[in-house]
Amino acid sequence: MVGDERSDLGAYLRRHRSEMTPRDRPGASPLSHRRVPGLRRQELADIAGISVEYYTRLEQGRATRPSREILTALARAFPLSDAERDHLFRLADERPPRRRAPAAEVRPGLRQLLAGLDDTVPVTVHDGRLDVLALNRAAAELFGPVFGDGPYGRNIVHQAFTSTGLRTVLGDEGAEQLARVAAAELRKALGRYPEDARLRSLFHELSTRSPGFGQHWERAEIGTWSSAMKNLHHPTRGPLSFDSEMLHDPESDHWVMLFTPRRA
Repeated sequence: MVGDERSDLGAYLRRHRSEMTPRDRPGASPLSHRRVPGLRRQELADIAGISVEYYTRLEQGRATRPSREILTALARAFPLSDAERDHLFRLADERPPRRRAPAAEVRPGLRQLLAGLDDTVPVTVHDGRLDVLALNRAAAELFGPVFGDGPYGRNIVHQAFTSTGLRTVLGDEGAEQLARVAAAELRKALGRYPEDARLRSLFHELSTRSPGFGQHWERAEIGTWSSAMKNLHHPTRGPLSFDSEMLHDPESDHWVMLFTPRRA
């Protein structure tokens, strides 16, 4: 890492403390006459549940290796976003903690993007579990019939191995390509969320229900695809071709898939 990690860590803590206000402390009342911006060290230490002496040493670069428990307490005290928390851990020469689950809600700006492309470009959003969270009108018109009912009705991996309509829409080659990608993406998801009950249940169901899943799983591939060309057979519009591009929002662990129509 470039620079002095201890001074970088201290500067990072001082900056975030300076941006906090007494209102950020649970139960505290606003103070009208403060000579310095932000919280005092004692106030921040109280929120984090650590001694002010130790916190002072951290800011001054005299505590070289705070524990993961201390870093977690500080991340909650400020409070930090996942990206800010991960940076805090890296400054302390610690591996960032595993994310427990993708964000449950699609952020408003992304929903606005979907709506803005309603009549031009199909767009879907799925999370790190491969569950489709949102799709715009153009995507619903293309893919809506593919999604089923039940707890995994909007899961891409589940549909890749169980949907009866996929081969009609994608053709044999396209359906086989999706199955390969889906198994690889599920392996990546289980690596990121190894204790996730939903993913483990999905893996168990596919392992027992789908022989095709077992064959693809044995290839031990990890999902790395971000661009592809897709051919679809639409029930009313006939053959269609799209260039698909997948973009990642790491803060939410959401994936945005855009399908740009290919011109003949």
